[in-house]
Amino acid sequence: MRDQEGKPPGVVVLYNASEDLIKGELRDLIADRGVIACAEAVYEALTQVGYQVVKLPFSREVELVLAPYPANQWIVFNLAEGLAGRLFEEARIAWALEAMGYRFTGSDGAAIARSLHKARAKELLMAKRVATPAWWLFHHPDEVQAFSGEIRFPLIVKPVAEDASIGLDAGAVVHTLAGLRKRVAYVVERYRQTALAEAFIVGRELNVSLWGEPPRVLPLAEIDFSAFSDPHERIVSFAAKWEEDSFEYQHTPVLCPAEVDVDLKNRVKNAAKRAWDAIRCRGYARVDMRIDGQGIPYVVEINCNPDLSPDAGFARAALTAGYSYQDMVVKIVELARREVYVDHRAGVEQGWPVHLADNSRGRRLQTDRSILR
Repeated sequence: MRDQEGKPPGVVVLYNASEDLIKGELRDLIADRGVIACAEAVYEALTQVGYQVVKLPFSREVELVLAPYPANQWIVFNLAEGLAGRLFEEARIAWALEAMGYRFTGSDGAAIARSLHKARAKELLMAKRVATPAWWLFHHPDEVQAFSGEIRFPLIVKPVAEDASIGLDAGAVVHTLAGLRKRVAYVVERYRQTALAEAFIVGRELNVSLWGEPPRVLPLAEIDFSAFSDPHERIVSFAAKWEEDSFEYQHTPVLCPAEVDVDLKNRVKNAAKRAWDAIRCRGYARVDMRIDGQGIPYVVEINCNPDLSPDAGFARAALTAGYSYQDMVVKIVELARREVYVDHRAGVEQGWPVHLADNSRGRRLQTDRSILR
């Protein structure tokens, strides 16, 4: 992909700049602001190696802001997380890029949609024989009682279609039916979506960064929860991820490389690669796992386009593998240049968005979105 003079394509660093909030907590905007800092770091890295780079914040239709940058001359470095917290907006943006003919970094819209819908992602993991904690879906707190006979506590309750630890705080781990009902009500009312209640795995938490095709696993990382005596408080909450002045943020350092024995390392790497295949990730991704007392890795999250900030987990893993931040950013662009894209828009309009309120139990989840299969 080169322009008429044979030069490499320019790079548009695309990121959202909306300060609106239609659901959730006001503090959730911190995650969006983190994207702005990441965009600046990516811009600087590419500029230093001689790329023609444009930073492009947007707060309206992506088709309009990209109009001055022809798809045959520009690659999009896609850092877009969506606008105003709309569900699945991140996938919609990727689909728009595909429809306009752009090559862009990270996963395509279909993979992003699969990963964002946590329950659907779990079904796909199970189909690949990847261990993932048992789960239930609730779109109203009144549904909790119907499953009282089969639920085993503790559970961790999450919004079904958020990432970046949005909706996770100290109250997310519940131990009783009353606590579950209260937390389901909070998620449904505050985040305007179904609540996913997942078996809480007591144990270590590992982050597995992958990139390339076939995917290469970068050095494993582990969250150090040693400052928390209660094992049920050992979660990567929103505060731990984003609020720099909080106890959680200051006492959850990341150890990279993680100290794991060869057997566990191989099982974790194998599970991460199968998770990548299940979602059909592309470019780069991160898989988060909990390791139980028997050493079984459970996949709890797949992030198709994880945070690429210099101090974030993916950059840390790349650095441990010998890649500077600049090297990492350039490699991600080069991966995008080699990709062949398929326009999935024909399958997008019918039945989208995923209806999140049809079933109260994840194992019976159905969807009319054929593209998620």
